[in-house]
Amino acid sequence: IELIVKKVVITAAGLGTRLLPMSKELPKEMLPIYTKGGSGTPVLKPLLQALFEQLYRFGIREFCFIVGRGKRAVEDHFTPDPDYVAKLNNKGKNTIAAEMVSFYRMVEDSTIVWINQPEPKGFGHAVLMAKPFVEDDPFLVCAGDTYIISENNEFLKRLVEVHERTNSYATILLQRVRDPRKYGVAEAKSVSKMDGVVRVFRIIEKPEKPPSNLAIMPFYVFEPEIMDILEQLKPGVGGEIQLTDGIQGLIDRGRPVYGVLLREDEIRLDIGTPETYWEAIRLSHEYFSKLK
Repeated sequence: IELIVKKVVITAAGLGTRLLPMSKELPKEMLPIYTKGGSGTPVLKPLLQALFEQLYRFGIREFCFIVGRGKRAVEDHFTPDPDYVAKLNNKGKNTIAAEMVSFYRMVEDSTIVWINQPEPKGFGHAVLMAKPFVEDDPFLVCAGDTYIISENNEFLKRLVEVHERTNSYATILLQRVRDPRKYGVAEAKSVSKMDGVVRVFRIIEKPEKPPSNLAIMPFYVFEPEIMDILEQLKPGVGGEIQLTDGIQGLIDRGRPVYGVLLREDEIRLDIGTPETYWEAIRLSHEYFSKLK
């Protein structure tokens, strides 16, 4: 299928303060999770690499990484190193060498743009920095610290497909959670005849009294108009430019915004805190061990 959405913006510029001191020099997005290895056994990969490979397999070839401090570790990792691969092969480590070769091929087959966000001014500000990259095209946005285990990248297919079918200006991934207070929360109505799809009519960032249990997950498809709104936004919750405020701005302009619900069998791995990271390691190992 011809992909309508060809570009992705991946944010990896946060300070990761909840993971200090570990995240002082190593960006949290470089923390490893388990994924399926070429030999069928689970292998550890930086979450950012796993996300990049997932998006590549989905068909994306234009990537924009928004990076902050510690970006050298990220850029170095995404720079092919044939000498290192040769050393691995010489030592008989052929399986892991093949893993690296496969990753490097994807990197070389992609256009990768690096944009530096000198200071963290919020998720919305990080996305806004990609405006020259996005131009007039629809695009995906992903946070570099979240990975969704989804068979055949089903959740990405649903996001793009719903975005196209509904002529949406923003299509967001939602998950029902017990305590949505630490998330952006959507108020929405189900769309008849479209299973797991909702029309969003209000978005609130980290509400004290959440109006629903629909938490926003950091995977989105946008039309470029979101950039105009982000440019005009004033800082919101936490003194930052919030992407959720930008989405609410689209709703206020009368633009259609839709949500796609994460399915029960899809697993979200979040490495934002020590507790969720521990859980991400456990869940990813459990899942990919079963796939042998």
